[in-house]
Amino acid sequence: MVREASSRCQGLLGVSFIRYDPSMDPLQFTPPPLAPLAERMRPETIDQVVGQPKILGPGGPLRAVIEREAYRAFLFWGPPGTGKTTVGRIIAVRSKARFVQRSAALTGVKDVRQTLEASQFRFRTEGARDLLFLDEIHRFNKAQQDVLLSFLEEGSVIFVGATTENPSFALNAALLSRCQLFRFEPLGDIAIRELIDRALGDPQGLSGQLTLDEAAIDALVGLSDGDGRRALTTLELATSIADGGTIGIDVIRRAVQRKGLRYDRAGDEHYDLISALHKSVRNSDPDATLYWMARILEGGEDPRFIARRLIRMASEDVGLADPRGLEQAIAASRAVEAVGLPEGDLALAQAAVYLACAPKSNALYVGMGEAYHDVRERPTAEVPLHLRNAPTRLMKGLGYGDGYRYAHDCEDGVASMPCLPEELLSRRYYRPTNRGFEERVAARLEWLRARTKTSEGDLAQRNVNGNTESL
Repeated sequence: MVREASSRCQGLLGVSFIRYDPSMDPLQFTPPPLAPLAERMRPETIDQVVGQPKILGPGGPLRAVIEREAYRAFLFWGPPGTGKTTVGRIIAVRSKARFVQRSAALTGVKDVRQTLEASQFRFRTEGARDLLFLDEIHRFNKAQQDVLLSFLEEGSVIFVGATTENPSFALNAALLSRCQLFRFEPLGDIAIRELIDRALGDPQGLSGQLTLDEAAIDALVGLSDGDGRRALTTLELATSIADGGTIGIDVIRRAVQRKGLRYDRAGDEHYDLISALHKSVRNSDPDATLYWMARILEGGEDPRFIARRLIRMASEDVGLADPRGLEQAIAASRAVEAVGLPEGDLALAQAAVYLACAPKSNALYVGMGEAYHDVRERPTAEVPLHLRNAPTRLMKGLGYGDGYRYAHDCEDGVASMPCLPEELLSRRYYRPTNRGFEERVAARLEWLRARTKTSEGDLAQRNVNGNTESL
């Protein structure tokens, strides 16, 4: 829907304002005077955008593209409230294109196709281009994204796709190859403070009617979590419940109630945070372990997922350096199944800190990886005759089981016979470290391997002879 609007645009990241044009799709459905504060503080130029120095600062790649007016197809990737829509509108104004905004969360592929066809017709008949801003583009599956391809190749429309999800996983390769990708970072504390100062003093904002004390500003910056829109929305709510001209930290806390964390069980934050937890445990840092654990739990992650990852950490990064680590992880998993959250959070924390403080070994992880490699890449090795089962007379006649020795009947419970195929006798998959309990394992293993080594040649020869006789 296109609507005639005020001569000044309301928005997020600045103090000067874009003039509305009747040909532009409005960003809000309310008249500008009633628009939210975050919508009344949107910058007009690239210089007024804060918080993206890598791509929009002097010499930044996106700034260079905009200044050269080399408009084609862009993908903006970043968390909410970082200026993706703002930059899209600025590009539309600079390129004199009609701004058409759609959301893949609310619009079907059919509507997007019709929009693109209308833009294509306008370009061919009037020589004027539209800028299609497709928000939440990751909501389209990879097959649905194909509808964009032919229009992007033709160049009849300026395309900007915005996503909060990693394009490598959410978007198909054909679309990625046709677009320039730019990463928008969460806004830093300085940028958020600049937004707050602008909003407090600007006539289109709060017009200097209210002030924030330093504690309130610090709280607002922290609670915004790098999201400029959230900072301004919280500020606006705080002004509506403030009693006087100065807003204190208590008012900010009342306005927020609870910090909203960026977290999606199927998104980047899910994988990034669990990776941070795993690597903190691996690096023996219990403080970082507890912080990332709290971040994940506060974000609403399924505690059973965390428990499964702890079990993996126990074997991958601790292993036999401390076998009790696996016991702790399994106990935490059972505790979570029994009591859930919030009662089970300390069981997860206990297991995670235990693993972080335990001696480390990845010998099992490395050894298993090498064994998998040999199974997958080498020719399939035959089971040595002495290890084969011989339930029938025919099998016994073929030499199955010949030379097998029952370990419990041998001195020290160890038979002097190799168990690897002949072509793999030199392979050593498990190489224990000298850390923790695994140091004792290493000493015993050295003795065991020395004991069996002397018999490997004789037994291998017997296998060869047995095969020859059976032929």
